[in-house]
Amino acid sequence: MTLSQLSVPQVDASVDALWDAALPVLFDYIAIPAKSPAYAPNWAAEGHLADAVELIRSWCVENAPADANVVVHEIQGRTPLITIEVPAFGDPTSQDTVMLYGHLDKQPEMTGWRDGLGPWTPVLEGDRLYGRGGGDDGYSAFAIIGALNALRDAGGSHCRCVGLIEASEESGSVDLPAHLEQLGDFLGDISLVVCLDSCAADYDALWATTSLRGGVGIELRVDVLDRGMHSGLTSGAAPTSMRVLRQLLDRIEDPVTGRILLDGLHAEIPEGRIAEAHAAAATGVDVRNDIAYSGTTEAPHGSAADMLLATTWEPTLCYVGIDGVPSLAEAGNVLRPFTTLGLSFRLPPTVDCGEAAKLLIEVLSADPPSNATVTVTATKGGNGWNAPVTEPWLAEALTAASMSHFGRPAGGMGIGGGIPFMSMLGERYPDAQFLITGVLGPESNAHGPNEFLHLPTARKVTACAAHVIDAHARR
Repeated sequence: MTLSQLSVPQVDASVDALWDAALPVLFDYIAIPAKSPAYAPNWAAEGHLADAVELIRSWCVENAPADANVVVHEIQGRTPLITIEVPAFGDPTSQDTVMLYGHLDKQPEMTGWRDGLGPWTPVLEGDRLYGRGGGDDGYSAFAIIGALNALRDAGGSHCRCVGLIEASEESGSVDLPAHLEQLGDFLGDISLVVCLDSCAADYDALWATTSLRGGVGIELRVDVLDRGMHSGLTSGAAPTSMRVLRQLLDRIEDPVTGRILLDGLHAEIPEGRIAEAHAAAATGVDVRNDIAYSGTTEAPHGSAADMLLATTWEPTLCYVGIDGVPSLAEAGNVLRPFTTLGLSFRLPPTVDCGEAAKLLIEVLSADPPSNATVTVTATKGGNGWNAPVTEPWLAEALTAASMSHFGRPAGGMGIGGGIPFMSMLGERYPDAQFLITGVLGPESNAHGPNEFLHLPTARKVTACAAHVIDAHARR
């Protein structure tokens, strides 16, 4: 087994040159309000996703290796998919394929941006490029091309590579399966997946994501009246929808600790992941340090390792939306007829989201308090992912790449979010190795206000990807 033999100075020079030239294009990308279809139902007519696709496509055509083939795939009613096919180069040891993955669709605007910043206003302050989508993860197409160019410039080798840049990831990758079916055998025999849509615990090392949580969305509606009625004349003689909701929610969540009460939503945490959390905590990682607690809100008690496991391997519930409740300015003295809550459950990586949804519907629908009308609907869901055992060549390549470009060994940990495509790939290619990494480190605040891309990390991740792809070709 031979690890990457690329010259670090040559890789750095190639990556720096590419990123210096790409930065103005990334500014243009951030300025496009290319919201994912779940948040922009009229995305096709609005044209913003098409603008982002064309921007990325044209840049890739101009900057990819000369033998690359860049294609935009269209399916009626579906968001587009960009593929970047690059034939093998140098002297690879196999005919395998490397898949490189990212996305260009974005989360909605969100309020709370500080003065001078905004979701569609690219602003460079020091090492931070502010604006929606730069780190999550519009930078990925640039990093894919940059890694392959740097590898070739430094005299390395790579197997056949296929880049996928999709446009529905923030909506759960709803359009990706249709594209994959249409592509048929195009993807080939994938033995390495490099996904650039993940997080970093800090900006001082290459971080590999080892697990992702799954998720289930539930709409829970309680109806108690046919219409709103005077609260003075009806309260006491009719139940309230909120009181019924509270009783239902207490079936599934401890109201004091937040612990999910349904055993079927929990999973045993593998010993290796527990050890990994303790190792990450030993480097100073504590997820509580990156949470903007309001006022005197107290962080949960427990060790840093406990908190890391709580956010990556425990089920949780967040209340993400509500209907049937007027604003305070419009609220009269009325006993409201119904309330609907949007519930977002995060699931351990090994819990099946379909089974979780069935259990939640069963528990919430049974024996309604006050015999109210309770409607429970599963709105969306996706399975999590737990990385296969890392092969020695990849473990050594990650460490060597991180030492070369960050000056510290690579780290590994799970994250609490999800990347739907990874569970699809894990099922389809059970023998593949995975490098799931990214640039979303402390304070980067993806999906929220003041999101930014940490540019030095983007450059270093690009360089590390070049080394790993080269090591894969020589394994």
